Amino acid sequence: MIYTATLNLAIDLFIDTQEMSPKIVNRTEEYDVQANGKGVNVSLILQQLGVTSTALGFKAGFTGNFIDDTLRNEGIYTDFIEVDGITRINVFTHVKKENLEYKLVNKGPKVTSAQVEMFLKQVHQLRAGDYLCLSGSFSEGVPSTLLKEIAAICQENKVSLIIDTSYAEVLETLSYKPFLLKPNDEKLAHWFNVELKTPEEVIYYGKKLVEQGAQNVLISLGGKGALFINSNQILSVNAPQGEVVNTACAGDSLFGTFLAGIIKNEAIGKNLQLAIAAGSSTAFQKGLTDFSDVPQLMKQITVTEIMNKL
Repeated sequence: MIYTATLNLAIDLFIDTQEMSPKIVNRTEEYDVQANGKGVNVSLILQQLGVTSTALGFKAGFTGNFIDDTLRNEGIYTDFIEVDGITRINVFTHVKKENLEYKLVNKGPKVTSAQVEMFLKQVHQLRAGDYLCLSGSFSEGVPSTLLKEIAAICQENKVSLIIDTSYAEVLETLSYKPFLLKPNDEKLAHWFNVELKTPEEVIYYGKKLVEQGAQNVLISLGGKGALFINSNQILSVNAPQGEVVNTACAGDSLFGTFLAGIIKNEAIGKNLQLAIAAGSSTAFQKGLTDFSDVPQLMKQITVTEIMNKL
């Protein structure tokens, strides 16, 4: 079974407006409200690809219930822990006249230490062969040091741990050999406290993650594509061309599609092509991809082997 963990759920409000000016009422042209949070997006993508998952995390108030109901209506299992307050609402505004995107991201509810322990109990209940996909930021009250504890539990229980979060404590999980890390180049630079100016520098630090324990690393490069690194090979993938409308969920679409390919034992090259196309498809529209344009986008994508051994 695949479990996705979103420790700071969100509802995302996507707005299109012609222009944005201060001190006046700015009228929107279109808007959309979506259940969100990085792990939630991964579950939604997996479901589209016929892969079953269970969504874990902390939900709060009517907004948390909205996310729970949305996932259940899509046929996705949920086992959220209820906390006080309300699940956050984030706002993403696309201003057409300037072709700019503005992102307003809120903190979310506060979680108690007892509720953190409840989540750890859920992790302890996972079994050998399961996958735990831990994505996004943590709610207030959830320490980033939790990453190391989760990694230790997963290694002990033979659970494949997948991490997509920016906390520097990700480096402390490497000794527990996480199955997959999915940083972008900015996160990678943050973890190692360096400035990454060239593809070679990105590869160098991606290799360091593998050398220190990560089994696989998928580095998102935004409009430049992605890199995949493990002890057997380094692969580079370009991104297709298109008008970027929404970057908020593109990485999650890439991640979820790539994970589905792993579960289905897809060849790595084809899996990377499909994942990049899915991420780009999401970037070219307001919400998550429906995969209708993915076959066409895949025709623009090439996978290049940089190295066949570290």
